[in-house]
Amino acid sequence: MSIDSLRRSAHATVSGFPRGFWWLWLSTLVNRTGAFVLTFLSLYLTQELGHSAWFAGLVVALHGLGGVAGSPLGGTLTDRWGRRPTMVTMHLAAAACAAALAVVTSAWAIATVVLLMGVAMQAVRPSINATIADMVPAHDVRRAYALNYWALNLGFAIASIGGGAAAFLGYRTLFVVDAVATVLCAVIVFLRLPETRPEAAVDKQGAPVAEEKVSMLTVLRDAPFRTLVLLNLLVCVVFTAPWIGLPLTMAHQGLPPSSFGMVIAVNGIVIVGFQLLVNKLTDKRSPVLLLTLSSLLFAVGTGATALAGSSVAFAATVVVWTVGEMIHVPTNAAATARLAPEHARGRYQGVMGMSWAVAGFVAPITAGAIVDGPGPDVLWAATAAIGVVAAVGYFTRLRKALAEETATQETSPRETSPRETSPKDAPRVLKEESSTDTSDTSVKA
Repeated sequence: MSIDSLRRSAHATVSGFPRGFWWLWLSTLVNRTGAFVLTFLSLYLTQELGHSAWFAGLVVALHGLGGVAGSPLGGTLTDRWGRRPTMVTMHLAAAACAAALAVVTSAWAIATVVLLMGVAMQAVRPSINATIADMVPAHDVRRAYALNYWALNLGFAIASIGGGAAAFLGYRTLFVVDAVATVLCAVIVFLRLPETRPEAAVDKQGAPVAEEKVSMLTVLRDAPFRTLVLLNLLVCVVFTAPWIGLPLTMAHQGLPPSSFGMVIAVNGIVIVGFQLLVNKLTDKRSPVLLLTLSSLLFAVGTGATALAGSSVAFAATVVVWTVGEMIHVPTNAAATARLAPEHARGRYQGVMGMSWAVAGFVAPITAGAIVDGPGPDVLWAATAAIGVVAAVGYFTRLRKALAEETATQETSPRETSPRETSPKDAPRVLKEESSTDTSDTSVKA
């Protein structure tokens, strides 16, 4: 492939987005570039403060537990309060928690701060995902999520390298840098990112049109979306397992800890180096096909870990499930946006984010228990089986709900998704729901 063709391919991958999307992309990059807390928290707790490894693991789990509460909270605030206010507030709250970690030393204080940080960090994600769905054309949403995910991983790679090199300055200094970067992220959002929450629909007389109230229970009663959330939870469990099970498995094989560092670094290298190429290859593909394929890649990659016996072999398994990760994350976010009503995008993204947080809390504990009990081979056999179950679920249960094209027919309000209804069509749907005339109505999205 020539340089010109590569340049054209790269341009096609990143072109066509509004300016606001790139400010959001930059804020993600800045935020993750300074993300030192979770990377070095366990080392800080054990090496500098002298806490046990058990306590360090508990504190990290509390961060995930905070995310379980933070995700639906952020989703509700995103829809009721607005995308930008939620992002700014939660970024500042996360920055305050990072700064607090630089000064608190008691076990209870550290645990509390990390729990609150988990709430704040997870609460901001529904607003980010909802903003992307608001401002990006429907046919480009998956590509936009993929680019934002690329920024997240690029920033994390920079943070890992920079944090390791700057660790001699002290862990507290790294936490302060994290706080400063998060504040800068909030400033970018406040100054440059417009509010994108859809305005309330009005009739031709200018009177507001009542929209169906959506609570978290309403979201969970949405059968196709509930299926998507449960299947994503299975995939998240499989994805999270290697971060705990892989180093333990490699230790069982007699490999040194440094080997795990090199093997797991493959994950970030592959994402940073090949995310744009994967975006190009998967663009416009069926979301059901992509979700099924990503689940199978997770199953094969993690399952093959049981057969690996060298650092190279372990790295090869990481490559396989990393490709699954690059396909799954943006596709799942786009599928969530597709199924969500326009006025409830935050809540839907919040419930979906909760599945990630639950997996982040449950999977590490379960993986550790299985490795210590039945053994690593049982863990990898289980992840392979779960991945296959998820693949079958996507292919058999969501083909209709996530169909790329919708047959021309009368649809119920729930059957009409953001993908199927353009902003210009939305007023007509709302008017039909309220049994009033649909002419000369408009709504701003």
